[in-house]
Amino acid sequence: MTIISILILIISIVAHEVAHGIAALWQGDRTAKDAGRLTLNPIAHIDPIGSIVLPFTMFFIGSPLLFGWAKPVPVNPYYFRNVRYGETFVAFAGPLVNLIFVAIFTILIHFGNLGQNFIEVASMIVLINLVLAFFNLMPIPPLDGSKIFFTLIPQRFYKFRQSLESKSFIFWFIAIIIIWQFFYPLVWWLYRVLV
Repeated sequence: MTIISILILIISIVAHEVAHGIAALWQGDRTAKDAGRLTLNPIAHIDPIGSIVLPFTMFFIGSPLLFGWAKPVPVNPYYFRNVRYGETFVAFAGPLVNLIFVAIFTILIHFGNLGQNFIEVASMIVLINLVLAFFNLMPIPPLDGSKIFFTLIPQRFYKFRQSLESKSFIFWFIAIIIIWQFFYPLVWWLYRVLV
């Protein structure tokens, strides 16, 4: 079942990234399309560390949670039709796709009458996509939630945004781990309610 978890994670992450690219295209930015990133082919989105090394390491050490990421889809906000809120639209597109997966598979679990094996896989899809959606909605750079947050606060805080985004990867990695401790119980509770 864990190999199935890895496949679900990869498909969910790829769909998340493609959604960002499609939303950017709708906003007038062709960068992701021109880079060949509007494809569901996982090879186009593989990040060697986040897509291969980390998930498989977690799998082999028996981690109860799988984690990973894809190469971010390139976008250029200067091409957006709506410069102020285009970034919010593009940032929210990825988590929205994950929440759509959650809704579809929750409905299928409760009304599909498709057998126990399907329910187990569908439950895994719901959990993985809930985690991806809520994780990415945390308002911490470089996550999607930070882009949404920064477009909702006044422009005079732009220097504050720049200073936060310039922090090192290790700083944000630690911050994400700490803040995730507050988000995860909500995700787990929501999962139990839905499934």
